[in-house]
Amino acid sequence: MSDEQNQPQLGLERIYTKDISFEVPNTEVFTKQWQPETDVSIGTSVNDLDEDYKEIILTVSVTAKLNDSVAFIAEVQQAGIFLLKNIPEADLPHLLQAYCPNILFPYAREVISDIVTRGSFPQLLLAPVNFEQAFLQAQAEAASTEGNA
Repeated sequence: MSDEQNQPQLGLERIYTKDISFEVPNTEVFTKQWQPETDVSIGTSVNDLDEDYKEIILTVSVTAKLNDSVAFIAEVQQAGIFLLKNIPEADLPHLLQAYCPNILFPYAREVISDIVTRGSFPQLLLAPVNFEQAFLQAQAEAASTEGNA
């Protein structure tokens, strides 16, 4: 019985939108031909809720510019509460920085698309993100930095 109690457990308890922001600072963009440049930034943060539960927050920000004028800024904080019980310490970074954000991204992508469309702009579909590759690249860069120090 004690072996079952000490087994690693990973579970998704809840997914929710924590914060949404949409701004159209310059309405003149509606009178111009729509060929924007978009800048997308993605970040994650982790809040410990208790010993076994963590809140993972994926922040996706999109800034669309038309010429030098900002057409819109859309930002969503998509969050999830995850059960992470008896997870080996070495596995936590991968779960928190790649696995959990990968689960949250499709929801954030949908919210961004929805608020941009509701803002009277053409639909914006963000390209998929390979959080696994980004995590491995960050690990490799950290290892090379440690090797050079």
